[in-house]
Amino acid sequence: MTTHGGFEPVFCTVVPPHILDRLARSDDPALAGPAQRTLLRDGELRTLRQVTTEYRLAAVPTAKAPSDQPLRTIYDAEHGTSLPGTKVRGEGQDPGRDATVNRAYSGLGATFDLFLKAYQRHSIDGDGLPLDATVHYDEGYNNAFWNGEQMVFGDGDGEIFVDFTNSIDVIGHELAHGVTQYTANLTYNGQPGALNESMSDVFGSLIKQYSLGQTAAEADWLIGAELLAPDVTGTALRSMKAPGTAYDDDVLGKDPQPATMDGYVRTGRDNGGVHINSGIPNHAFYLAATALGGYAWEKAGQVWYDVLTGGELGERAFFTDFAGLTVKAARERFGDGGEELQAVAKAWEQVGVRIL
Repeated sequence: MTTHGGFEPVFCTVVPPHILDRLARSDDPALAGPAQRTLLRDGELRTLRQVTTEYRLAAVPTAKAPSDQPLRTIYDAEHGTSLPGTKVRGEGQDPGRDATVNRAYSGLGATFDLFLKAYQRHSIDGDGLPLDATVHYDEGYNNAFWNGEQMVFGDGDGEIFVDFTNSIDVIGHELAHGVTQYTANLTYNGQPGALNESMSDVFGSLIKQYSLGQTAAEADWLIGAELLAPDVTGTALRSMKAPGTAYDDDVLGKDPQPATMDGYVRTGRDNGGVHINSGIPNHAFYLAATALGGYAWEKAGQVWYDVLTGGELGERAFFTDFAGLTVKAARERFGDGGEELQAVAKAWEQVGVRIL
């Protein structure tokens, strides 16, 4: 396992603050109320995460999973906010009547499977870390998050967002923040933060593709395609294929993600636009994966995983740093004259990121 010193005190949510900010300003109390409560809750949780990390108050797991099997536990917060909540399903137990519990359990398993079978990684930390998740968190909570120790899912407000366990790529996205935490530990601000978010989108999408047996050509390359309520004009939270096109809605506004450096957004909000500018490395991965064809986790995914876990990616890496390391990794794994090296280099060129 590769780590870079102490862990960054990161609290990672799947719904970007700019979406919740817009909803919180709505004239409709059914939209504004849940968004305002979600923003307040996220702020409290972010502060708690910083305190527990700084003072080493986080719980240390006492159990380890078998090397080739997950160790999953699902809890029910029963619409409260105390974590983890009441245990409702353990590893190996049969599905119950609560579909949300069953989806969370399956999503944790799919994430474990991708990292084990594609990359020989044993759970999130590489050492059999138990996978815990809490469902039915808070009332109308419009988010899902990784808090450094476990997954937490809200049920959504039913107006804009529905149950956050509906999207397997969202489950994978949040757990992949844990993988980044235990490896490159990318700083959650600016370009390093956008890379942090992008790594989660990349592996979240790969987990979905792996579970469905999809090739790069067959995949939808959407993040959170099952999260938006029926009346929302949009397809997902983000599109790796076409950043900036995931939604265009009267309430949510228009997807602000750029696909290339020409559209890079400089902002002090959202930790320097980590959920917005992640569209650029996301698109680079999509371009590399589709150029190579086949199963995306085998070539492009392998290169990205090599960089994330290889020990050379600095905590404050910029896009150019990451791009250069992917080219190096493609060369080392697949050779100088291979299509892999060409596809990776061309992808970064297409999104306007220079390779140093």
